[in-house]
Amino acid sequence: MPLDHETILKHLFEARQRLSGVAWLMVRDAQAAEDLFQNVALKSVTKNVSFEHEGALLSWAMVSIKREAIDWLRKRKPETLGLEPEVLDLISDEWSTHPQPEGQRMEALRECLASVPEKSRQLLHLRYFDGHSCDEVAQRVGASVDAVYQRLSRLHRQLKQCVDQKVDAALAAFPASDAAKAATTFPTP
Repeated sequence: MPLDHETILKHLFEARQRLSGVAWLMVRDAQAAEDLFQNVALKSVTKNVSFEHEGALLSWAMVSIKREAIDWLRKRKPETLGLEPEVLDLISDEWSTHPQPEGQRMEALRECLASVPEKSRQLLHLRYFDGHSCDEVAQRVGASVDAVYQRLSRLHRQLKQCVDQKVDAALAAFPASDAAKAATTFPTP
């Protein structure tokens, strides 16, 4: 039996922070990310689509918000800023398979970033916070584009391992029932 409109909106608003976060990673505009989320929510109940379960709805919503963000960028921005589509896919996969309380992973990432050498932190800042393309980053740091891609790829792996270790250690500190609950609880907006 397909989900009714009320249930669809309930599930979407429970996932609002994640969906808006994906949009923000792509468009780097909080208001636009919220507008994109609202467009997806509206389409979920006005278009001729039906969802048999929450997983199908959230999968559709994740794809839809990415498409909305790409369309928004094409209309409003001459060149994209932010993360590459492959990185966004990795983030999306991580969020859908290993949900964590919002603050725990962010705190772990902050700690891991603090331990990264200054040159590497500068590379990450140029690429992801200043929004420079890999070509521009390569010119600024005096390296080849391939070297920048390799260094970023290594940093991504190192940061992921570091964050995973910190989150696993934090979860291990909880009693078993609390850890299971924390690993499956999504924050509400």
